[in-house]
Amino acid sequence: MTWTLPEPMLSSPVPDPGLRPGWAPEPKWDGFRALVSVEAGQVVLRSRRGTELGRAFPEVVADAAQLPDATALDGELVVWEEGRLAFERLQDRLARRGAGAARAATEWPVHFVVFDPLRLSGTDTTLWP
Repeated sequence: MTWTLPEPMLSSPVPDPGLRPGWAPEPKWDGFRALVSVEAGQVVLRSRRGTELGRAFPEVVADAAQLPDATALDGELVVWEEGRLAFERLQDRLARRGAGAARAATEWPVHFVVFDPLRLSGTDTTLWP
């Protein structure tokens, strides 16, 4: 059976922000939602809508290549600048490819903040509590 990258889990508004026992909040990151997977040594970085993002963010692909094979993560791409999240830098990075993306990666590196491990070394974790 072939494992396929699931759709990202999206947040939904609630009338009361109180948390149920055993629940934990996640901060609102000012970035792009993304999924990364490593399969047979190949890294795929895509947006929540399925757009391939790896060519725009080569540093994220290079870092993900160090993950164990058969691993998939759900998270957010962000850029930090002077102690704050810089969404405008992230938008600028999205338009760059090749050498331009590599140069931009040194000036405004993108970080992948992981929300959920979806698969770890071949183990599907989506049904874990």
